[in-house]
Amino acid sequence: MLNEAITRYQQRVDGQLRHFINAQDETEPQLKAAMKHGALIGGKRIRPFLVYAVGEMLGVPLHRLDACAAAIECIHAYSLIHDDLPAMDDDALRRGQPTVHIAFNEATAILAGDALQTLAFEIISQEGSELSANQQLAMVRALAKASGYGGMCGGQAMDLNATDKQIDLETLKRLHRLKTGALIRCAVELPIIAAKVTDEQARHLITFAEAIGLAFQVQDDVLDIIASTEELGKPQGSDCESNKSTYPKLLGLSGAQATAKSLIEDALSALAKLPYNSQLIAEFARFIIERRV
Repeated sequence: MLNEAITRYQQRVDGQLRHFINAQDETEPQLKAAMKHGALIGGKRIRPFLVYAVGEMLGVPLHRLDACAAAIECIHAYSLIHDDLPAMDDDALRRGQPTVHIAFNEATAILAGDALQTLAFEIISQEGSELSANQQLAMVRALAKASGYGGMCGGQAMDLNATDKQIDLETLKRLHRLKTGALIRCAVELPIIAAKVTDEQARHLITFAEAIGLAFQVQDDVLDIIASTEELGKPQGSDCESNKSTYPKLLGLSGAQATAKSLIEDALSALAKLPYNSQLIAEFARFIIERRV
C-alpha cells in the first residue's frame, strides 16, 4: 500500500514539475535544462507525498493539491542545488547523478536554484486555482516561513556555523527542526489550509509533522554511517568527513536509532487522536526509520 502510494504520488508530482518547467519560455535553454536536472533526477518525493496523503485523508481532491505538491518540491530541489555548491557542502553526487554545478557550472546552479525557488511561489499563487485567495495567501506565507530565515535557510546557516564545533543536543534539535523539519511541517500545513479541520485536529497533525521531520533527519544521520554510497546516491560518511554535528556523534549510533524510534512513536500517538483513516501516513512514519535511502 505504501510503496504503491509513494510511486503514484511521485509520478503525479513529477508530471506537475515537468509541466511547470516546460511552460517556461526559451529565454535561456541551459538554465531551463539545469532546473529540470535539479528537480527531476529522482527522489522519493517525501514532501509531495505528505501533501497528497494528508490532503486525501482530509478529503481534499488530488487536483486541488497539485500546486502545493509541486511548489514544495521546487523549494526542496532549490535547497539541494544550493546545498551541493562548493561554498556549502561541495558535493559532486546527488541521487547517484552529478550535482547541478558539476553537470553545468556554479553560476548556472545558483540561478537554477533561484529560479526554482521563485517558480514555487508562482505555482502556488497561480490564477484559476480552486483555492480561495485567502487560502493561497496562507500557503504562500507558510511556504515562505518554512523556507526562509525562520526555517530551512536559518537551519542551514546554523549547520554551517556548527561545522568543526561541538554543539549540545538541544542546539542540534533546533538546527534540524529548522533545516529539515520546517519544510516537512509545511508539507502538512499546506493540505490543512486546503481542508476544513478543527484547531485541535490541526494541532495533532502539526505534532505528527514535527516528530517525523526530526526523525527523518536523525535517520539521515544514521544512514550516513550505515548505508553505502550506492544506497545513498552520494558519498557515504560525507557528514563525518565534513566534521558536522550529528545525532550519532552526540548519542552514539544506538542512541540515535532509539531517538528516531521514540519520535515515530510520538508521531503515531498524535495520529491516533484524529478521527480519520490515518493508516497510510502511519505506514509512512514507520518507513522513515526503516528506509535505507
